[in-house]
Amino acid sequence: MVDPTSDLEANVDPEDAPTCATCGEPIANNPTHHVVTWVEDDAVQARHFCDDDCRDAWDDER
Repeated sequence: MVDPTSDLEANVDPEDAPTCATCGEPIANNPTHHVVTWVEDDAVQARHFCDDDCRDAWDDER
């Protein structure tokens, strides 16, 4: 997995990229990539999304 704090718009292979929490597509070289983080049970959680639509769909599922 690529460091989530790195610049994911440059030279990331799809097999090394995070996947969208909603649609499951690899997020490589995607300028609309979003990451949502939160703390749950004293642990940091993170979800990656390929665009606003997938992020909004994930919000609706919660």
